[in-house]
Amino acid sequence: MARVIAVVPTYNEIENLPLLLPQILQQDPRIEVLVVDDDSPDGTGKWVEEVSANEPRVHVLHRAAKEGLGKAYRAGLRMALDLGADFVIQMDADFSHPPETLRTMLAEIEDHDVVMGSRYLHGITVVNWPIERILLSYFGNRYARLITGLPITDMTGGFRCMRRSLLERIGLERIRSDGYAFQIEMNYRFFRQGARVKEIPFFFLDRTRGTSKLTLRIGLEALWVVWWLRIAGWLGRL
Repeated sequence: MARVIAVVPTYNEIENLPLLLPQILQQDPRIEVLVVDDDSPDGTGKWVEEVSANEPRVHVLHRAAKEGLGKAYRAGLRMALDLGADFVIQMDADFSHPPETLRTMLAEIEDHDVVMGSRYLHGITVVNWPIERILLSYFGNRYARLITGLPITDMTGGFRCMRRSLLERIGLERIRSDGYAFQIEMNYRFFRQGARVKEIPFFFLDRTRGTSKLTLRIGLEALWVVWWLRIAGWLGRL
């Protein structure tokens, strides 16, 4: 039976994770969860440690400090591969990525290298965002598509399922970006490897518990990373 590991980065998600974790596990008996916790002051990491002692499908990676989403994902993806994952899922801990969509992802990954959840595949399927944030995200994605030339409707989404072989080909150690830029760089490297990509629609629900980790620096990084990717790609330096 194929081994599937969902990598879930956390920082102060004690309000969400006890509700989210069982919902992820019940989607498919193959799914395991690896929580990558950045030393959450609210005890998220400690709670996962206690759960993992009695639930073999739950794992935790403790990191010493909050160092950014990209670094958390890189560490989690590497550990998932070390644990023997055949398929690795990326998803958030705040319910913005609905666990029930995992069933569709796992069905579609059989014929693809990566399956991506998209907020913009069929119109705009975002709930509870103010209109200005929706417009910023939507047109930011169009900007990233224009500069990189990638045929993806949701360039900055972080909800996806990937084959082990694809992650090994792109070389996680070569990824430099963080935040939204991390998602863009991953997508760019997927296409450069000739990956078979499938986008599926999902409803993105903004968090109702906890606080957002989005910062101005994360947004600004995405603006210049798309140009670095395009130029580095032209020069063959990726």
